[in-house]
Order: sequence, then structure tokens, then C-alpha cells
Amino acid sequence: MAYREFANSELSRRSLLRGGAWLTAGAALAGMPMGRMAMAHSDAASWPKVSAMVQKYVSEGKVANMSAALGWGQGDPTLIARGTLALGGSTPADLDSLYRIYSMTKPVTGMATMMLIEQGKLGLDQPLAETLPAFSNMMVQKTYDGSVTDLVPAERPITIRHLLTHTAGLGYSIIQKGPIRDQYVKYGVVPGQVTRLPIPGLGREEAIRGLDKFANNLAQLPLVLQPGSKWSYSVGLDLLGRVIEVASGMSFDEFLRTQIFEPAGMSSTFFRVPQSEVARFTTNYGIMGGTPLPLDPARASIYLDDPAFPFGGAGLVSSPRDYDRFLQMLLGYGEIDGKRVMSEAAVKLGTSNLLPESADISGTWIEGQGFGAGGRVSDGAYGWGGAAGTVAFVSYKANLRASLYTQYMPSEAYPIHSAFPDAVQADLMAMAGA
Repeated sequence: MAYREFANSELSRRSLLRGGAWLTAGAALAGMPMGRMAMAHSDAASWPKVSAMVQKYVSEGKVANMSAALGWGQGDPTLIARGTLALGGSTPADLDSLYRIYSMTKPVTGMATMMLIEQGKLGLDQPLAETLPAFSNMMVQKTYDGSVTDLVPAERPITIRHLLTHTAGLGYSIIQKGPIRDQYVKYGVVPGQVTRLPIPGLGREEAIRGLDKFANNLAQLPLVLQPGSKWSYSVGLDLLGRVIEVASGMSFDEFLRTQIFEPAGMSSTFFRVPQSEVARFTTNYGIMGGTPLPLDPARASIYLDDPAFPFGGAGLVSSPRDYDRFLQMLLGYGEIDGKRVMSEAAVKLGTSNLLPESADISGTWIEGQGFGAGGRVSDGAYGWGGAAGTVAFVSYKANLRASLYTQYMPSEAYPIHSAFPDAVQADLMAMAGA
């Protein structure tokens, strides 16, 4: 099938970078007996539902590979993996394979922000304009996704809390429609990338180069909603990358590397995949009529190029081992392998419900739940998913960390964002009854 048909049919631009419907594993994660149970259920055989899900997707040819990493407390992760880095390939997927994690970048950026709040360099309810003055006098569309000239003044300032929780009133080119989306594209406020391939209408919109320029251009555009009024998926976490730069005095990517990745032992997390690591990089596929077609081949990936700037909302490539270490650090309330990366207070605050009381969440992806620093919060769990079939969470009640990795777009082509937590839940219930 021609790529033009492929792009126009199922892979709409607005579906590409969405975090998807990540769900917690619900009540089964609460009050689970630990200790001896965790020791008795620390291998792949203890996760039959998760194993069956992984096996089914790979054996049916729906994806090239799928890897799940599950860990109790601070113990080593259990890996359940099937398939190869690319369809027809020979290299098996494992803990060190590299995946585009897209919006699973958001919790990383969120926690980086929490570190600066703990250090007193930012305030949770501090107006954004105190750090980035260009956002001092924002205007708001009178009609959501309507005219970009029929505007009203913002009723309240954007705060750091708003940026962390998608309640700042900012838009997203993958969400908005009409003239405001056209403005985002015109000004290069499109923080994401998909492929080098010349597929019409797919991933060809170019972001302005430079995080400072991204922030300045964004400040010139109207908000789509009043700050603090409603949860709406946005570029807020990308903008926080610039806030982190100004508050910390170092580049955003350098802050992540020196303050989170290196201290947490995450040596395989990048905004750009080094040429030396291409041999363990996966290929991303687009799903057309149930058939996976190469969308971003590993050896010709757009992730081998320097991004326009480090996308704090959707830019990272990571491995199951690395992201599990991030989750392990969170589950350890900021500590991993006896080393403190974040303060306990910063982790507890970042994984709590930070939504402003004024925010309406009805009809949104998080209805009936909460939202913390870049991730969903529900029943003692915190996490988020990525646009190419990844999902990760920690459960403080179960002392469990769980993540799943594969590569396909759009994320809604398969129900993985909900199916994986459901499988984890089913296995936990079986363990509890054993």
C-alpha cells in the first residue's frame, strides 16, 4: 500500500505523540502482602497473564517485539521479552534494547522540576512569568480551537503547577484543530519527531531550533483555555525544559544527564541515539489494516539526528533496564542502590495529586483520577504511557514497578496502554490468592 494512503488513513498527526489511556491496576495493587510473597513471585512464571500478552502480540506478528520489566521494591527486574528488534531480524529484544518512549519522557521532566522546587529554585505555585517574563500578559481564545484574534485576557497567571499537570491552558499541535494548530505549526511549536521518511502529513512539521526560541514563540500564541480551568494535554512539559534551564543555570539535557541519569545509573537514555548504540535500537512501525509497516527504521532513524531541542514532553529514547531504574528510584522515594538522587519529599509531592482545585477533568483521559508531576496518579500508583506502545508505572501500595515496551503507531491501534496494567492486576490477584 502506498505510504500516502497509509498516512492519510490511520496515522493522523494528532494520534502520534499522545500518552494514551494509561490505567492503574486498581484495587489489586492495594495492600498486597510483600516480603515472602515478593520473593516467591520474582520470576517470569509468576506473571502468566503478562507473559501471555507479550507472547500473543509477537507470535501474531502485530509487533516485532515486546518487553515487560517488573520489579518488587528495590530488587532486580524480571524481564519477559519476545521477538527481535525488527521484523525479520535476528537480534532478540532484551533489557538493553532501545525504545522511543515518547511521552514517558514527561514524568522524567516532571521529577526534574520537583528537584528544583525542593531546592527552592522554583515554587510549585510560582507564576511562570517570574522565570520567563514573556508569559506575563497572556491572551486566551474566547472559543476553544476557534479564532486566534477573538481573544480575552488570562484571568490568572500560569504557574509551575499548571505546567506540570496540563492545566496551563497551553495547546498541543497533536490535539488542537483549526487556526490555532496552524499557528503552532507556523511558529515551530511542534515538540516531537517521528521519521525521516517523506510520508505526506506525517512527522514532517519542523520544530523551531532552540529551546529558548520555542519558549519565546509559544509565548506569542494565545492560550486555548484559561489557566487552571481544565485538564488538557499540552506542551507544558516541553516548556518546563526551558524553565529548568533558566532556574538551574544549565542546559535542560545536561541537567537531566548530571542530576538524574548519571546518579540513577541510567546510561542508556538519550535525546539522540549515538551511532555506537544503533545495534540495539528497535525499529518503529506504523499499523495499517492490522499490518505493521516500517515507519522509523533503526539504522535510518530520525533519532540518530540532533533534535531541534531536547523535547521534555516526548523526546527520550531509553531501555527497559534504564527506565526501570528511574521507576526504582521513585519507588525508593528518591534513593537507588543506597544513593540519593532526589529527596523523599520531592518524590512524594511529585507522585501525589497536584491538580489545582479549579481544574475540570470531566470528559478527559484522567477523569476520576489525579495527576502529578507529568504522570497520572490513582490509588497509590503513578505513571504514564508513550505514543509508540510503551507504558510504565509504580505502585506504592504494592511496592511494585512495572513497564512495557514495544514500537508501533498510533498508540490506539492496540489496547496496550490498558491491557498491560490489566494483565498486571490479574497476575497480582492470582498471587494474592495463592
